[in-house]
Amino acid sequence: MLDSNTIRARFLDFFRERGHAIIPSASLIPENDPSVLFNTAGMQPLVPYLLGEPHPQGTRLADSQKCVRTVDIDEIGDNTHATFFEMLGNWSLGDYFKDEMIGWSFEFLTSKEKGLALDPKRLYVTVFGGNADAPRDDEARALWQKYFEAEGINPDGHIFYMTTTPAGKEPNWWSPGDNGPCGPDSEMFYNVSEKDLGDMTLAEFMAADDRQDIVEIWNDVFMEYEKKDGKVIGKLAKQNVDTGSGLERVLMVVQGKNNIFDTDVFVPIMEYTRTITDDERSARIIADHMRTAVFLIADGVRPGSADQGYVLRRLIRRAVLRAKGKKLARLAIAQIVDIIAAKYAGVYENITEQHDKIINIIDDEAIKFEHSVEQGLKKFERLAPQGAISGKEAFDLYQSYGFPAEITLELAGERGIKVDMEGYAKELAAHQTKSREGSEQKFKGGLADHGEMSVKYHTATHLLHKALHIVLGETALQKGSNITAERLRFDFAHPAKMTPEEIKRVEDIVNDIIKKDLPVTYEDLPKEEAEARGARGLFGDKYGDIVRVYEIGKGDERFSIEFCGGPHVEHTGVLGHFKITKEEASSSGIRRIKAILE
Repeated sequence: MLDSNTIRARFLDFFRERGHAIIPSASLIPENDPSVLFNTAGMQPLVPYLLGEPHPQGTRLADSQKCVRTVDIDEIGDNTHATFFEMLGNWSLGDYFKDEMIGWSFEFLTSKEKGLALDPKRLYVTVFGGNADAPRDDEARALWQKYFEAEGINPDGHIFYMTTTPAGKEPNWWSPGDNGPCGPDSEMFYNVSEKDLGDMTLAEFMAADDRQDIVEIWNDVFMEYEKKDGKVIGKLAKQNVDTGSGLERVLMVVQGKNNIFDTDVFVPIMEYTRTITDDERSARIIADHMRTAVFLIADGVRPGSADQGYVLRRLIRRAVLRAKGKKLARLAIAQIVDIIAAKYAGVYENITEQHDKIINIIDDEAIKFEHSVEQGLKKFERLAPQGAISGKEAFDLYQSYGFPAEITLELAGERGIKVDMEGYAKELAAHQTKSREGSEQKFKGGLADHGEMSVKYHTATHLLHKALHIVLGETALQKGSNITAERLRFDFAHPAKMTPEEIKRVEDIVNDIIKKDLPVTYEDLPKEEAEARGARGLFGDKYGDIVRVYEIGKGDERFSIEFCGGPHVEHTGVLGHFKITKEEASSSGIRRIKAILE
């Protein structure tokens, strides 16, 4: 049976042999985060290059990207959802297109020697059926047909055109939002049921999808169009390929399991979490949330009251609530971290390197949460004499105290108290809709906003980072940032509140560099040469053999040199006047600066 390390290696080796540079996973925290909390897809760190910037390692790339998604957090514990996952992906930046990609997809999925050795008779594919923006993708359909026929398989029973639904959904059309590169895609599904589904009609295929008899395991996106303000305005200057294959889903298929928690990345964690709860879904939630927490902490996130820190805090607290006695002892935390570190040894070494720190951070947060649990139980006791708990009250227990509905139901059941779950569902649905809309808006902004002011603020964050090193010392390392067209927000490591004098010094240094109107330039260099020149990276990220290095100033006037994908202004004089509007705590040991350009 192929395990996770073998499949990850096979995927990367397969594309290395086909001329792809293997790039390391970016941090879970987007570099110079332009308004999205986490990297949620493999293509996200590569957006500048998909929009036309040349990548320092060429036009063919492949990687396994760490991702976190929490929009469907309440689905965790089912068969397929996870908050942390790895996305296997390869990209063509104006190089090959449909012919090569579809051939490679079929080969990797079915090859016994170099791929996943899947049975082509259990494979099904959907292609774009056409709409007002673009014609039906007959080219992709013809290519898939060729490969199915070569295996003696009736293509009409395995390839399906998908068209826009009455609800306005766009099947087989991928777009990051209202702006940016987009295009038709081919989605690959595999029969994971015990039945031989054979040839199917479109209706039978969709029914099988609803039953989860088939699972999507790969998606080839053919980016050849551009969208602006929600409308497709034409074709891109270059055709790109963007693929994505979720490793956990692939493991489920290859290892013949009906859920991701029985695959090798979860089995050792699950064996332990089943000892700290009697409920299988709770064991799954603890395993998932703890794995995600470990990866987030290793990438620099700390529990807090907002943004990434809030997500981490929520994950840890949800895990605590699922353990026996609603407590997660330090011994249990240490054991789980040990298992996760061992599982990913040799792949993500920052977990091993920060092993003890990760345990301490999770343990501290778990201890703090005990008080909140007590407050939640007190709130429940105040509601209990009513004899019933409304949907709004149940949702408040969830939102304010971290009590999932199942916990409220369990406590209520012990007292014979009714809970308005229909009302709770309405409150939750309204909250999820609002959260999803906010998440989607952030994602759109992150991909599309390469406007003039956002680019200026991006350059200003580099000036700020260097100025903080000058004033506070080299330990004031960047821990996150958020850039919009109106302001920048910058998180950095520092144990104490900055004094007014320190803030003024930082402002003066940045404004002095702006007045000098220094040039901003970049070079693609071997990593060793870049480091020899003094370039620094962010978030403890891994980098490829060739890196892009931005310099502000030249020679004796060089102010900073950092690894960065861009984009930046061409010279500092266009930035205007830099002003820090707020300096505050973000989380323990992390300070936050908000600043504007006037």
